[in-house]
Amino acid sequence: MPTDPVGRFLAALDPEHREAIGAKPRQEQERLAEAWERELEVDDELDTLDELSPPAAEAEAARRILDRGPQD
Repeated sequence: MPTDPVGRFLAALDPEHREAIGAKPRQEQERLAEAWERELEVDDELDTLDELSPPAAEAEAARRILDRGPQD
């Protein structure tokens, strides 16, 4: 299992999104991974899900970040 934030974020994505995000520049991947980590930290709903299934919580946070789209 990857230990760096980008690797963990990519692992949380479904295969289609993983490929698309993996093709983006490293800086964009890092920005998305940072947003993903913040989502995991601040959302109480994800805390509950994380207790039941950490991979499911990570996948849900990743989905939310991608659903938001670009945020410049």
